[in-house]
Amino acid sequence: MTPDNLVQTRLALHRLATYVIAPVRFVETGRFGLSAAPRGFGTPPFGDTDRRIWVQGSHLFDRSRDEEARSEAITSLAAAAAFLNSDIDPETAAEHDSPALGDVDAHLEIGENASLFLGDWFEMAFAALNDVRSDGSSTDASEPQLWPGHFDPAIEIGDEDNRASYGASPGDASCDEPYVYVSIWWPDRVGVSADDPFWNATVFTGSILRWSEFPEEETPTAAAARFWRTSRDHLHAQDSW
Repeated sequence: MTPDNLVQTRLALHRLATYVIAPVRFVETGRFGLSAAPRGFGTPPFGDTDRRIWVQGSHLFDRSRDEEARSEAITSLAAAAAFLNSDIDPETAAEHDSPALGDVDAHLEIGENASLFLGDWFEMAFAALNDVRSDGSSTDASEPQLWPGHFDPAIEIGDEDNRASYGASPGDASCDEPYVYVSIWWPDRVGVSADDPFWNATVFTGSILRWSEFPEEETPTAAAARFWRTSRDHLHAQDSW
């Protein structure tokens, strides 16, 4: 079961991640990737002070090395930017599937339980992605990163012919519920057949497993890792035909 207000919470946090949190790291480091945090998400430590910004529940946190963490209830994009002493950036981290910037002074509808659910989802994804990338069959695997514009943790695995993205969406315009996915970069290079039922995604060439389809007999981390490995191995098997 997912929280009733998951979609509105996801959209609010997606806007916060893309237009406020990620740009703070970018200004100092030139990078805007995010990571999981305990029951939340935020920046990895960055800059000379190992500053870290993160969301947990309905609060925004900010801490630098040797300082106490500051926190504030999340109300609006403008208020969050003021709390972080930063500017709202509508371009740097935005992607084609990012929600619109919208009214920066409007109240962000964030449900506490829904936010914690998403934090747990991101933590699960990072654990499973690290598990998959570390085994010997994951060729040229990248490090997991939560892309703020897409708002999903993902890695890339494979050589120049069978490379694919392996990720965990918290939901999007095509699917309200969270799902894990494999998106093949160059289907024509490996001869992926449109008739192969394994590749069940509808908006890209690849496979997905929705949260409601996760097997109850496995932990979510184990189920996600098994799905990614199975998809990776199926893709590599086709490449060898």
